[in-house]
Amino acid sequence: MTVTDPRPETATPPAAATETAELQHRPGRWIDNWNPENAEQWNAEGKAIAARNLRWSIFAEFLGFVVWQLWSVVVVSLPAAGFQLSTGEIFWLISMPSLVGATLRIPYTFMVPRFGGRNWTIVSAGLLLIPSIGLAIAVSNPATPFGVLLLIAALAGFGGGNFASSMSNITFFYPAAQKGYALGLNAAGGNLGASVAQFVVPIVITVGAAATLNLPLAGLIWVPLILVAMVGAYLRMDNLSAAKADITASLAALKEPHMWVLSLLYIGTFGSFIGFAGVFPKLLADTFPDFKGIAIGTATVTLAFLGALVGSLARPYGGKLADRFGGTVITIGAFTVMGLGILSVTLTLPTQNFAIFLLCFLVLFAAAGIGNGSTYRMIPTIFALRSNGGIGAQRKAAAALGLISAIGAYGGFFIPQVLGFSKTTFGSYVPALGSFVAAYVIFLALTAGVYLRMSKKTGTRI
Repeated sequence: MTVTDPRPETATPPAAATETAELQHRPGRWIDNWNPENAEQWNAEGKAIAARNLRWSIFAEFLGFVVWQLWSVVVVSLPAAGFQLSTGEIFWLISMPSLVGATLRIPYTFMVPRFGGRNWTIVSAGLLLIPSIGLAIAVSNPATPFGVLLLIAALAGFGGGNFASSMSNITFFYPAAQKGYALGLNAAGGNLGASVAQFVVPIVITVGAAATLNLPLAGLIWVPLILVAMVGAYLRMDNLSAAKADITASLAALKEPHMWVLSLLYIGTFGSFIGFAGVFPKLLADTFPDFKGIAIGTATVTLAFLGALVGSLARPYGGKLADRFGGTVITIGAFTVMGLGILSVTLTLPTQNFAIFLLCFLVLFAAAGIGNGSTYRMIPTIFALRSNGGIGAQRKAAAALGLISAIGAYGGFFIPQVLGFSKTTFGSYVPALGSFVAAYVIFLALTAGVYLRMSKKTGTRI
């Protein structure tokens, strides 16, 4: 499959300068004169084109999250497959995809303007074949060195990077009034990939398994879908010549102190979601070793997928609640509930009650999902208030959204690492859980101290 040259010299200038110009389609599925703010163009052609690109973007991003979270569920079965790994090594396999994925989100943000949204979706989806097939090969042999396993787990970070380029791409397709809705669908559809991976993989690897697990299937089953995503992007998605990288706005956003404050808050919300989603299968297996899951025919499914599912479904409601009551209030509420959820886990652990343990964590996931949406909603409002000439608030906010999403994803690395350190050092997860409660108190105080005060001072609901 070939990818057309992304920047022909004959490319037409962005539609901002030619508002009434008709759309022009060039070879390689390039579109010139794109301007979603032009109602006539949007209603005639633009809306249908944007919806088609959104559907395939969601599908590709969904698979990115699937691959990103594969190791979170596979590691639980490695000991049963004959792998001799320490607790610390297992937690490194869980956290490494998040470390790489978070780091890749920064360059991935600029790939769409450089190569085109359709072209980069083909490439980024194709990169998912490497960790998927690599996982299948690595887990088929218990003698595979830990270093090789860690490298392949790191390559799963390709899936985490997809979020940034997918969101960047969809931003260019929709008018300002509909960006929130479109980006919300795109994000929620991608986040669901984590839950689907944790639901499907335990079933697939145990189907027909008598004494051994079919671990290679954990990676191989996604290969056909990845190929479908690549072909779908090739045939149905488009590149926009109007999509331009805003390096100036990104540099301006980096100089804004509130970008770093909001990044910390996003580590607390999205970082908690992706971090606990990745480690939840391991936590369940360690805390309740006798609970093997629920039988579905000859297969077995754990309930770890419920955490990522609840968090994904809750995210859009965080944005809606923030629209009505303000993002600051909802974010404060989210951190409060997250802290109470973890505190409840630590207090009820001695009872060894599986239902209570699961319920407490689902409350945490729901609050984290709501916090994702509400924190994200705060960003453009805060940048609008901070605008004082120079680079426009909208441009800086758009740049900050990509940077904050990258920094927040590092929570997916820190949370498993803290839990792993706690387990290997103290023989228990309780110290780590206590540190998370303290962190949520700090995040809560930071949100209230900075943004409640700003809201009262400016008379604006943030």
